[in-house]
Amino acid sequence: MANRIEYTPQSNHHTQAEPTKYKPEDLKAEEVLINIGPQHPATHGILRLEVITEGELVVDVVPHLGYLHRCFEKHAESLPYNQIIPYVDRMDYLAAMNSEHAFAMGVERMLGLTGQLSPRVEYIRVLVAELNRLASHFLAIGTYGVDLGAVTAFLWLMRDREHILQLFEWLCGARMLYNYIWIGGLYYDLPVGFEERCRELIGYLKPKLIEIDHFLVENKIFIARTANVGVLPLDLAINYGVSGPMLRASGLRLDLRRVDGYSVYPELEFEIPIGEGKMGQVGDCWDRTWVRMQECRASVKIIEQCLDRLTSDLKRTADFDPQKLVPRKVRTPAQDLYVRAENPRGELGFFFRATERGIRPFRCKARAPSFSNLSVLPEIARGHLLSDLIAIVGSMDIVLGEIDR
Repeated sequence: MANRIEYTPQSNHHTQAEPTKYKPEDLKAEEVLINIGPQHPATHGILRLEVITEGELVVDVVPHLGYLHRCFEKHAESLPYNQIIPYVDRMDYLAAMNSEHAFAMGVERMLGLTGQLSPRVEYIRVLVAELNRLASHFLAIGTYGVDLGAVTAFLWLMRDREHILQLFEWLCGARMLYNYIWIGGLYYDLPVGFEERCRELIGYLKPKLIEIDHFLVENKIFIARTANVGVLPLDLAINYGVSGPMLRASGLRLDLRRVDGYSVYPELEFEIPIGEGKMGQVGDCWDRTWVRMQECRASVKIIEQCLDRLTSDLKRTADFDPQKLVPRKVRTPAQDLYVRAENPRGELGFFFRATERGIRPFRCKARAPSFSNLSVLPEIARGHLLSDLIAIVGSMDIVLGEIDR
């Protein structure tokens, strides 16, 4: 008979208790420590909130990360530039086209390709990025409705988002992780008939946006749950590095599509909405939702302009090659470079440290907007009811894939 082997479990980070900021002896007699998540649907991902409450009031909130670590930056150090794009997709998996656009622009700037791409390539990039912005905002507003009990709005917006995902599936074969925008070009040209189907979709979506406004955003119960809740003052937002709709809802008209004027955005007309405090105070949860709704209308306007150009003077030709400038092997000069773009959640930035004729980055640091936006949560949640904490987290529209990159 074989010798019996006794197994003794080893102490490791899986068996140890999760670290907490507060210990039982730190709490006052009337205070209670509550864990929200990491499985809670209203945390919009694998996030644990360590909440100290006094009755129904929030005394403090401590976000705990590390449940969905993507290892993006370490992966990037061991891969050629063009093979990093699928990993970029998996950070903000709800806005992969926008993230690919930012990353590709950064590598193209290192290679000296900025401004050399075909106008049709640039307009297609903006077209798919704005379609993805629409799909992302639809999910953000729909799931926010679920957080507050309005399930019908979620079902309607998921129905409309499905049409966009079907277009993406037709375009590149994927519904979420696309690998469509390549360094120096695109994976492929638009399928024949794509522009016409896209224009039909825009005609379908315009009345749907009005419908969601009336049904959800202007709903009396929704206003009562979000107006004057989670107010983010502008100075606090700037100090915490908040960006995107959260920053604009606090009153600052800052949009990198205008400020940096990348790609063909300077050639397009669109409005940049800011919070106005129509239902409560500037920078509250309602303003953040309202700004996203207005950004959906701005994206519709941008998409229409792109379609006009793509079906007139930039229409497809037999000799058009979307991979004409795609390098067979990327070799960058030695340099440090930071590039940024306006993602649906704010400023997505990539810092590259490249070595001479390197085929992979020595360092690739991602500046994720959801990470900075989440950091302000304790400041704007203190003193609110526990139920309002859910409303505040939902209004941030975070994605843990890029927070825990």
